[in-house]
Amino acid sequence: MTKKLLILSGKGGTGKTTTAAAMIAFFQAPAFADCDVDAPNLHLVAQAEGETEERDYYGSEKARIDPALCDGCGLCAQRCRFGALERTETGYAVNEYACEGCGVCAWICPRQAAALHPDRAGSLRVSRGARIFATAQLRMGRGNSGKLVAEVKSALQKAAPEAALAVIDGSPGIGCPVISSVSGVHLVLIVAEPSLSGRSDLERLLETAGTLRVRTAVCVNKYDVSPARTQEIEALCRDREVPFVGKIPFDPQAARAINQGVSVAELDCPAREALWGIYQEVCRLLAEI
Repeated sequence: MTKKLLILSGKGGTGKTTTAAAMIAFFQAPAFADCDVDAPNLHLVAQAEGETEERDYYGSEKARIDPALCDGCGLCAQRCRFGALERTETGYAVNEYACEGCGVCAWICPRQAAALHPDRAGSLRVSRGARIFATAQLRMGRGNSGKLVAEVKSALQKAAPEAALAVIDGSPGIGCPVISSVSGVHLVLIVAEPSLSGRSDLERLLETAGTLRVRTAVCVNKYDVSPARTQEIEALCRDREVPFVGKIPFDPQAARAINQGVSVAELDCPAREALWGIYQEVCRLLAEI
């Protein structure tokens, strides 16, 4: 059975992907995935290898209007509650970003010019080499992020069924893509930041993971920016009996490495040493599962 380690954070910019890339390098993970389908960037610091297969992902349906059949009567525009029908020189057309796929236009059109069609919501990519990497990109304005995350995880499992470990970089926040990312994983590592909003984000993530009954651990990035807030997060973890696995200092070398597309695991710096300690604690927790 493949053990799955998921890295999460309450918001973007906390250090989630940096931590995920370091865990991939330390574990020499045979399989990894980027499930932040709205803004995937793990590939920038954890290079994919081998041939890449890409395919379209189709989510819900959206309406289209056949201009050859449309006589411009306007019934579709009158009944569309989302305002997705736009007047053209010859009739009407659908604004794909406003259309919700309800099908009213197809039902009301007397000439059957409007119809629902599968909508290309994004693309899914799997790289197969010495290691397996799966990721996806959701198209702008699409709301199928949770389903696309499930597709990424499924593609990773199918491509690397015998992998002992898979490291997954999740989405920030607690929305649908995060819930989909958490489903079926063995351990969630939350990267928190030492701020008031960071603590609030952490509490919501702990509640989400607790509801889904997934074991969770916590680390703090840039802890020395606010030692007092870091102590509050450590106390919160003790109160909730959540393993606190380490503190990463603010490290300008790490920021420069990331901007150059290099994993912090490849450096000799304070951030790398802290992440190595977190890796050792994560190893211990995974061994208990």
